Amino acid sequence: MQFTPEHEDLRRTVAKFVDAEINPHVDEWEAAEEFPSQALFKKMGDLGLLGIKYDPAYGGLGLDFSYSMVMAEELGLVHCGGVPMAIGVHTDMCTPALNRFGSDEVKRAFLAPSIAGDVVGCLGVSEPGGGSDVAAVKTTARKDGDDYIISGTKMWITNGMKADWCCLLANTSEGKPHQNKSLICVPMDAKGISRQKIHKIGMNSSDTAQLFFDEVRVPRRNLIGHEGTGFMMQMLQFQEERLYAAASSLKSFDRLIDLTIDYTRERKTFGRPVLDNQVVHFRLAELRTEVEALRALTWSAIEKYVAGGDVTKLASMAKLKTGRLARELTDACLQYWGGMGYTADNPVSRAYRDTRLISIGAGADEIMLGIIAKLEGTLPGTSNRT
Repeated sequence: MQFTPEHEDLRRTVAKFVDAEINPHVDEWEAAEEFPSQALFKKMGDLGLLGIKYDPAYGGLGLDFSYSMVMAEELGLVHCGGVPMAIGVHTDMCTPALNRFGSDEVKRAFLAPSIAGDVVGCLGVSEPGGGSDVAAVKTTARKDGDDYIISGTKMWITNGMKADWCCLLANTSEGKPHQNKSLICVPMDAKGISRQKIHKIGMNSSDTAQLFFDEVRVPRRNLIGHEGTGFMMQMLQFQEERLYAAASSLKSFDRLIDLTIDYTRERKTFGRPVLDNQVVHFRLAELRTEVEALRALTWSAIEKYVAGGDVTKLASMAKLKTGRLARELTDACLQYWGGMGYTADNPVSRAYRDTRLISIGAGADEIMLGIIAKLEGTLPGTSNRT
């Protein structure tokens, strides 16, 4: 991937924003188990950071997807995982289908204020019965005149407690599970919606909710695209979500290695720095190499996506590798911090808790492996040969 001066200008803008507006408050937000998303998103909207890849007609910058991923990579400088995840849900998870397939009316109602930072968005796909099996979604949206009446429950919804609107996946007919689903923009102040906060082992600063929809009436004009195409649109949204997960982890991984090098250089055992042990500095060198390999894979996938290519396999590989490397890297670094690594406020222990979600959200590791195996033609009954 060849980066332009404009890419580098954007990097500096995001890094400066993280340093001034996010990192000084992270510890406070982690303790509160939430951050002021409305206020923070408004500041980002004022800088044009919430619509980098979207149409200027709706307030976006009109740049290609690589610029959005530059922002994602720089958000890896944030000293927690929750805030970058919440931003990514807003920019790369609940709005891509709306931008690509939504009518002008629905984009002006939901996309434009999202880009401006006037509202907070969330994505309503996962349910209590499961998250990765999207075809098994049970929430329904039945037609009643010019409205949909929505009933069901959504689970593990990032931004769910504070969201102003939800990009909701629901069954709009009794047809086949891959052909009966639709994406609908649901205002979260609609009558019949209730929310319950979920407490997690990590990503503490990101508010997470269970959402309940009890005969919620919304206009049918809030439909994104056409009825019955929701499953397809959500699969396309997942590609951007998975690339966001990979890109936003890269600088975080580098930072954890840097912190561990610094700490093990100062920490002494048996009269010499821990870093002087070959097993330690060799392992950190190996982990750094793994991060660089992931960076190459991620940006290769992004470059192909920008060119209009199908990155289903590469995005799945990048997401799989990110989750597995996160577990390996944080565990190894924590070990070298010794007892300090087991304290709750340690940066490595925070990352150990936060990054565990990568192997679960946006499709679990096993789902990624299934996608890769299918596209490789290694599943029974499949072939990659033409």
